[in-house]
Amino acid sequence: MPIPDNLKSTHYFSFVTSRRFLPLFCTQLCNALNDNLFKTAFFVLISFSQFNHHSWLPASQLLNLAAFLFILPYFLFSTLGGEIANKFDKATVARNIKLMELVIMSIAAVGFLLHSIVLLMLCLFLMGTHSALFGPLKYAILPDYLKPSELVSGNGLVESGTFIAILFGQLLGSILAGMDLYWLITGLLLIAIVGQIASLFMLPVAPVTPDIPLHFNIGQRTWQLLRKSHQQKNIWTAIMGISWFWLIGSVYMTQLPTFTRSNLGGDANVFNLMLTLFSVGIGLGSLLCAKFSKGQLHLSLIIPATLGLSIFGCTLVYLTHDQHHVQPQSLVYFLQQAHSYGVMVCILGIGLSGGFFSIPLYTWLQTSSTHEFRTHAIAANNIVNGLFMLFSAVASSLLIWLFDSINLLYLMVAIGNLFMLTYLLLKSPVLRKDCKFLLLKQ
Repeated sequence: MPIPDNLKSTHYFSFVTSRRFLPLFCTQLCNALNDNLFKTAFFVLISFSQFNHHSWLPASQLLNLAAFLFILPYFLFSTLGGEIANKFDKATVARNIKLMELVIMSIAAVGFLLHSIVLLMLCLFLMGTHSALFGPLKYAILPDYLKPSELVSGNGLVESGTFIAILFGQLLGSILAGMDLYWLITGLLLIAIVGQIASLFMLPVAPVTPDIPLHFNIGQRTWQLLRKSHQQKNIWTAIMGISWFWLIGSVYMTQLPTFTRSNLGGDANVFNLMLTLFSVGIGLGSLLCAKFSKGQLHLSLIIPATLGLSIFGCTLVYLTHDQHHVQPQSLVYFLQQAHSYGVMVCILGIGLSGGFFSIPLYTWLQTSSTHEFRTHAIAANNIVNGLFMLFSAVASSLLIWLFDSINLLYLMVAIGNLFMLTYLLLKSPVLRKDCKFLLLKQ
């Protein structure tokens, strides 16, 4: 969908250091970083320390409960988050949410010092709530700050920043969990403070619907929101595509530790390498998509991105289908294997393709929504994202229990990409029109 000439810009990232973008970017970066730092450190402490010795559940069940408590708020509070972002100045809402994070991290500090599983589980739920409220605002505010010709680039930067923050949060969480707890507490509080300071510089945004009342009937409002989103074909199609992206990411990242150990024969250092390649791939793919788009929304980029996801995914399965290891080996040993560099290229390629796949869909969701419905559309997207990730967790557990094969799971995801592409083409006249426009232009 071409943008009028008067709105085009040749400097697609020139807004990065402006107050229109940088404070928001730093705020959301700290949000993703602290989420993953806290969650990873807590999970590591449950698995490998004294934290679970006095618990009423074994470590494996505690991890499942913790993961559930973190994702539950996305179902409960995303709709409310959309309403709050419309009723009040979004910058003010962001500052209040970051203040909430500072309070939660202070409570978490007490939980870590007391080795209190209950208190830390509460903080995990509250951090999920904090992220559920911030999610609709993060993407809905971009069209308020950026010009239409900057929106694809803005989404690319936010997406790449999010995944790099997830990566560093996980790595830093693993490291700090093995050190004195005061280092972990200091890190969590410091990141929350930096996020709070960054939010103070966000430009004000006038409330969209300041007079509407807030509704706390969670089930009814969520159902109404999903039904209203479903009635708008472009919005719902974009949501389904984005949710498939999060399902893919959830499957790969959740199973990556076991896949690294059993199929690659690698230790923790090999896993960190695979995680880095995957996360950096998504970040790099998001930026490259923004650069290649040249200030225009090209939904047609979804096609090569989906094909890339399938090709790299199937190749990864092919390279590792007959590899079964019992004893994990070092990174040096892994790099000496004939298939190791092919595996690395596939993991990086899956990430790159994922970045290309998601950015046009996020931009399409923002531009297809009316100004009044935009935050609600993002909230509906977050809810469906959570449902897809929940389904991926259940389906993955069932498939691995039945067939004991992560490769089969990865193969099904790789083939599933083609079904999702077919769905998007069938459901979206806009996507088909954009493909025709690109072919005629060539």
